[in-house]
Amino acid sequence: MSNPASSTLDRRLGPLDGAAIIVSNVIGGTILFAPPLMAGLVPNPWLYLGLWIAGGALAFAGAMAYAELAALRPKAGGEYVYLDAAYGRVAAFLTGWTSFVAGFAGAMAANAFFIPIYLARFVAGADNQTPIFTIPLPFVPITVSTHTLVALASVWLLAIVHLRGVGPGRVMMNVLAALKVGAFLLFIAAGIAFGTGSFENISTASGSVTTGNWLFAFIPVMLAYSGWNASAYVAEEIRDPGRNLPRSLAIGTIAVIAVYFGVNVLYLYVFSVGELAALQGSVLDVVADKLLGSGAGHVMGLVGIVSLLAGNSAMTFAGPRVYFAMARDGVFFKSASKVHPTYRTPAFAIVAQTVWTSLLILTGSGNALLTYTGFSITLFLGVAVFALFILRRREPNAPRPFKAIGYPIAPAIFTVACLVILANALYTDLVKPLTQGGAVGPSAWGLLVIGLGLPIYYFFARRR
Repeated sequence: MSNPASSTLDRRLGPLDGAAIIVSNVIGGTILFAPPLMAGLVPNPWLYLGLWIAGGALAFAGAMAYAELAALRPKAGGEYVYLDAAYGRVAAFLTGWTSFVAGFAGAMAANAFFIPIYLARFVAGADNQTPIFTIPLPFVPITVSTHTLVALASVWLLAIVHLRGVGPGRVMMNVLAALKVGAFLLFIAAGIAFGTGSFENISTASGSVTTGNWLFAFIPVMLAYSGWNASAYVAEEIRDPGRNLPRSLAIGTIAVIAVYFGVNVLYLYVFSVGELAALQGSVLDVVADKLLGSGAGHVMGLVGIVSLLAGNSAMTFAGPRVYFAMARDGVFFKSASKVHPTYRTPAFAIVAQTVWTSLLILTGSGNALLTYTGFSITLFLGVAVFALFILRRREPNAPRPFKAIGYPIAPAIFTVACLVILANALYTDLVKPLTQGGAVGPSAWGLLVIGLGLPIYYFFARRR
């Protein structure tokens, strides 16, 4: 019989399971809703597509750096583990804190918000936001409506499946990932082969592009690609991690790059970059309606639901492994370090993330938090990849089952790119507003979210 106090997870996942986590985690709401914002910042189709190619190249460089780090320290928690080894417990906690409060829960709440909107194509009234009742809490009133109930049902259904064991969770993730990628690839091929559009759109710009705007547009691109490191969070559950973790990171990241590039070529086949910038809401079903008629729009509405569910499923799987690792080190609630004696899952950590996600849904705070996470994600990814250099220097003789492809050039480019993106974002969102007047932007608020983790860390540190 398993020890109920156990804090070790079982190795039951293979490379394709890890790749499915990445594909499910990455291809979510951002590719459906971010392109108009990006097209507005970069109204040149070649430079717009260049954003996605450059973002994919950076993601692959980062994935190879993570592959070495994960093979070196195959434990649950991802960058929490790497920052702890390279910079110390405070830095590690701040990335874990940001993951909990915004990175995973904020993204899940945002995805869950759009599920009823897609579902309303098939179930009338599923997206009805008329309040059934409201709890008037200060600053963040809790509102219960049909829309929020559907969103809550989606996140709790996924939580229950993942609570019941790695086996059921793995099957669901693999099925959703296969459906998602297959549907996107089929839609891209059918849209270009049979749809009505023009490749002349790709050569027609609607405005000039400044260097600052192109760099600023990297924030949503990095957010769109965020999750390429997802299999690293479950390193403790992957068989033969020195071999299978790098495979999962490479396969998953390449699959995402292919889908993203194809989808954006299709967007520009249907709309000029200026028309794309003017769209509101989900782009995918609008494109489907225009390409193949309303029937196709319904099909892609269903694909949208599958895509959002798959993304939330992967985050329900990956996110709790971070809090599990934090709790095991004594900087999160102790119960989160326990593995369920029957299901062998970090049950408390899964419930904790789902409860927080539910509160974000009920208060409508998910979208707001999500706007702050692009900066935070870019910051911690850059810091984690730079940890590769620190650990190579500090532990030169440590066994490395896998060494990062392109070292030191590729991880250096990734780190410098993150630094440039962050510096431009801080200038745009913080320095410029403070010196020239105006409201600070989301990057500044992202710094505040990170900083709020410091007193939380010292609370747990004192208890430890």
